[in-house]
Amino acid sequence: MAAKRNTVTTQIPETPPEGTSLALDTRLSRHVESVIPKKRQEALKWYGWGYNDSQFYGQQGIICFKGDKYPLSGCELPSFTNWVKSKFNLDLDAKRTYPQLPETYPKPVQNAPFLNELRGCTKVEHSLEGVDRLVRSHGQTLNDIYSLWHNKFERIPDLVVWPRCHDEVVQLVRLAHKHNVMLLPFGGGTSVSGAVTCPQKEERMICVLDTSQMNRMLWLNRENLTVCFESGIVGQDLERVLREQGLTVGHEPDSYEFSTLGGWVATRASGMKKNVYGNIEDLVVRVRMVTPSGTLERECSAPRVSCGPDFNHIILGSEGTLGVITEVVLKVRPVPPVQRYGSLVFPDFEQGVLFMREVARRRCQPASVRLMDNEQFLFGQALKPEKSWLASCLDAIKQRYVTVWKGIDLTHICAATLLFEGEQKDVQRQEALIYEIAARYKGFPAGGQNGERGYLFTFVIAYIRDFALHQGIVAESFETSVPWDRCSLLCRCVKQRVVSECARHNILHYTISARVTQTYDAGACIYFYFGFRYLNIPDPVEVFEAIEHCAREEILACGGSLSHHHGVGKIRSHWYRNAVTETGSALYSAAKQHLDPRNIFAAGNLLPAQEKLKKPAATTTTPTAATAALKAKL
Repeated sequence: MAAKRNTVTTQIPETPPEGTSLALDTRLSRHVESVIPKKRQEALKWYGWGYNDSQFYGQQGIICFKGDKYPLSGCELPSFTNWVKSKFNLDLDAKRTYPQLPETYPKPVQNAPFLNELRGCTKVEHSLEGVDRLVRSHGQTLNDIYSLWHNKFERIPDLVVWPRCHDEVVQLVRLAHKHNVMLLPFGGGTSVSGAVTCPQKEERMICVLDTSQMNRMLWLNRENLTVCFESGIVGQDLERVLREQGLTVGHEPDSYEFSTLGGWVATRASGMKKNVYGNIEDLVVRVRMVTPSGTLERECSAPRVSCGPDFNHIILGSEGTLGVITEVVLKVRPVPPVQRYGSLVFPDFEQGVLFMREVARRRCQPASVRLMDNEQFLFGQALKPEKSWLASCLDAIKQRYVTVWKGIDLTHICAATLLFEGEQKDVQRQEALIYEIAARYKGFPAGGQNGERGYLFTFVIAYIRDFALHQGIVAESFETSVPWDRCSLLCRCVKQRVVSECARHNILHYTISARVTQTYDAGACIYFYFGFRYLNIPDPVEVFEAIEHCAREEILACGGSLSHHHGVGKIRSHWYRNAVTETGSALYSAAKQHLDPRNIFAAGNLLPAQEKLKKPAATTTTPTAATAALKAKL
C-alpha cells in the first residue's frame, strides 16, 4: 500500500512582485506531494535506512531482496550469499529478528513558558509523542543505528515541531531564544556524521524543527533558469517537480531519495553528476537562514557579486549550528535529451587512477565517472541476480575473454562506471574520447548495462548495512578528498592501516575497499567501505570507531581532507580545529556567538560547545612503518 502523501498548499498571488513578469518569473507557490509523509515512520524504517518495504533478508540459506522500488527487487542473490560466506565465514541466521519499537520512551524535559507561547501565539503543529521524538533523535551513522537497536539513547528530543513556512520558523527561533530552548533542525535524517544525533548531555528542552512541511516550489524563472524551493523538499520530489517542467537541478547525492535541499546546503553536499551540474555550492544562487539575531541572506540574485565576503558560504556547511535554512534559490538546466551509460575495465587500480587523472586534466569528464578497486568490483559482481544457463555461459565466455585474451588477473581487475548526458552528437563525441583515453591505460569498454547497474545499485547498497548488522557484521563508509599525486598512495596506506588495526584487535573476517567517485582539476574524492564480523567483542561499534579513527589519521597524514561532502558533524569534530587552524576556528566561534548568543543551536557539530565527546578507544595514531616506507617513495 502506498504511503500517505504529505501536501502543503498556498494560494498563487494574483500579481507578481514588482519588477517581474509572470511570463519570466512564474510565482507558482506550488505545493509538492512528498514521498515521505509527516509521520515518517509510516513509510521509512525507524531503525535503519530506507523504505519499510525494501530490505535484504535470508531465505533457505540464500540472501534475497524485497520491495518494488529498485532493480534487485524480488531477486535471489546466491553469488552474494557465497561472497558473504567466503568473506566473513558466516552462515545466514534467518531466525534473527529486527528490533521492535520500545514500549516506553525517555520522559520529555518540558519548558512550560515555551510550550504555552507555542500553543497560544502560533499555529505551528507540534508533537510530544514518543515515537515522533525517537525517529528524529538520530541520523544514519553506525553508532546511531546500533544505539537504536540496543535502546541505548538516554536522551531523545522532547518536542517535534513542523513549521510550514519561513515566517513560522522566525516565530519558533524567537520563542526558543527567548525561553532558552535548544533547536535541532531536521531534514531527511540521512546524516552519517552524527550532525542530527540528539546531544546526550543537553539539559535544556530539545525541540526538533522538522522542515518536511516546508517543501513548496515558490517560483520558477525560465529566462534566468533559476528556481526557489523551501528547504524541506526531498531530493526525488524536487527533481520530479522540475522534470514536469522539462528542467533539472542535476544534484544526485547517494542519499538523494531521502535527503533534503536544506541538508544539502547545510553539509556542502556533492552529487554523482557534479561533473556537469556542479556541487551544491555551484548550484546555489541565494539562501535564507533564520538565526536568533535575524535572517541572513543576500538581497541580490545576480549570478556573481563582488561585495565583500560571500555570506552564502557562512550558511553552506554550517551543519545546523547557526540557524535554520528556510529557502534556497538554485540554478536549473533543461533535461538533457540523451542519457547513456557505459563501463570500463582496467587491469589494476593504478591504471584506473591514471585514466581518471587524464580525464580530469583534459576536463572531459562525463556526468559521472566512478572507479572501483578490485574488492568493490568483486562485491559488485556478486550482487548480480541469479542468471539463466545461457546467461551464465555468456558470462563464462566474457571472463575467458578478459583473462585469456586480454591477459587480466581477476585478483587485480577494477572497473569504472560512466554516465553521459547531453545532446546526441556531444555524447557520441565524449564517448569516443573517453574510450580513447581508457585504451591508453589498458582499459576497454564493458558495456552500458554494467554501467547502469553500477550507477543504480548505489541506492540499493545503502540497505546492506542494516542487514549486515542483523547478521553480526558492523560496516560503514567514510570519505575524503585528496590531491592527484597522493590518490593511489592514500588508498594503499589507508587500506593497509585498516588491515593492521584489524590484526591488532584480533579481527579475522573483514572487508576494506575503495572507489574514486568525483574528480577535479587538482584532485579527487575517495570513498572507503569497511566492515567486519564481530565475535567476542562486547562493543563492536566502539572498536569500529577506533579503527575508523586510525584510518582518518592515516588519511590526514597522506594529505587527505577531513571530509569531501559528508561534513564534520560530531564524529569528526576532533580534527576540526586543526583542519581550519586556530584562527579559522576562532572566526567561526565569533560568527556563532554573534548569530546565536544563547547557543540554542547547540547540535555539538564542528566545535562542540557543551558536550564533551567520548574519545575513541585508545589506539596508536602514528602511521605504520609500512606506510612510512610508502610515503618515502613518493
